[in-house]
Amino acid sequence: MGGVGGRTTRRARPEAPPARRAELLMLGFAVLLTLFGHACVGLATADRLPDDLFEYAAGLSAAAGAGHLMVRRFAPYADPLILPLAVALSGLGLVLLQRLDLSYAIRFHATPSEGNQRLWSVIGLAVCLAVPALLKDHRHLRRYTYVMVFGALVLLMAPAFFGADAYGAKRWIRLGALSFQPGEFVKIGIAVFFAGYLTQYKDALALTGRRVLGFPLPRGRQFGPIAAVWLLSLLVLIFERDLGTSLIFFGLFVIMLYAATERGGWVVSGLLMFAVGAAVVGSLEPHVKGRVSAWLHPMSYWDTPRPPGIVSDQSAQALFSFGSGGVLGTGLGSGHSDLIGFAGRSDFILTTVGEELGLAGLMAVLLLYALLVERGFRTALGARDAFGTLLATGLSGALALQVFVVAGGVTGLIPLTGKALPFLASGGSSQVATWVLVGLLLKISDAARRPDPAPAAAGVDEQATQMIHR
Repeated sequence: MGGVGGRTTRRARPEAPPARRAELLMLGFAVLLTLFGHACVGLATADRLPDDLFEYAAGLSAAAGAGHLMVRRFAPYADPLILPLAVALSGLGLVLLQRLDLSYAIRFHATPSEGNQRLWSVIGLAVCLAVPALLKDHRHLRRYTYVMVFGALVLLMAPAFFGADAYGAKRWIRLGALSFQPGEFVKIGIAVFFAGYLTQYKDALALTGRRVLGFPLPRGRQFGPIAAVWLLSLLVLIFERDLGTSLIFFGLFVIMLYAATERGGWVVSGLLMFAVGAAVVGSLEPHVKGRVSAWLHPMSYWDTPRPPGIVSDQSAQALFSFGSGGVLGTGLGSGHSDLIGFAGRSDFILTTVGEELGLAGLMAVLLLYALLVERGFRTALGARDAFGTLLATGLSGALALQVFVVAGGVTGLIPLTGKALPFLASGGSSQVATWVLVGLLLKISDAARRPDPAPAAAGVDEQATQMIHR
């Protein structure tokens, strides 16, 4: 309320920007894409449309519509592509799991997983939307920098003491009938910690020492943090035999360190340290050594006698799947992804894309991931505070690293890691954690794209910012 010339005026509530209309249009396209895939699976496997097509369409439309309304209410200036990309990838994951359930039921008499994945997708979307609704300002997370790292380290180390072996690695914690992968949530807590820590100490870390082969290397005193993270990542690799989490954890730190300091020496030092550590552990730890052997000699599974350490034909079957898919694929429901077994619901779900949708479909899926990562980095560039820039960089980098280690392992570029492919793979931990990541990106992008406040309100916002940093 304010008076001008004796008249009382009321400030009008700003309308949502046109970007929300673009978001609604893209959400509609993501829903139609998912429904098309759902119908194609039914036609390919049963020669008729699925019986639940209309209920499926109603539920998916309601979830996407609720997401749009919540973003419009609590993050009206958020990037209009982040939510539609997440919905499209999650919907594609449901289609692929529905298709795999049909094959697994015939070959292994396995229990369907697509129904559980629907539930976890709804829970993940609800948690994602709760982030911008409850988190008034992303800078509040900086208050909990050390609380976040303590919780993340507890979750990171818990599987080594309480976890159960699953396919050679200790990355699961089982509580009765329930199980979850704490490593999926660790990357978010670690990103928050690194963002807060580097915001405070980036000037000291930017100092460089001597040059080696033209690269400025960090000074010894500032080298401590990267050495500690390197040692911790090696401990994860040794005691939990989890190559994927170790790579994501260390790579995330190097990415955020480079973003904070803009010093290429950190990247060179980080890559050399990880390569040396991975080579030493890979030559000594039997499980990691077996992964490397299977990567170098995928066809040796059928040799007589079989080389030690090679216990699965999954890598070879993945290459056969990609080869049989060709450019356009065999069509949804017409492949043989069940030959890979259980892993078709985890990292090897990408082989179903390559076989049944072909190289074209595989590239389309990878481009969806690349576009989501690009919107995250664009958010980082547009953020108005150093903490928001580093946090968006870390979250986007974590997503990119996880997609890389999964896609690289399945295609034979790097050894297999066993990590779940975000959005597509079956699993509640991965689904919820990835949706939390999306919610944080929505909140940061809303702050980055929000118009500058009026001069009268700018002073109030500056006081609020000072209170946050105290």
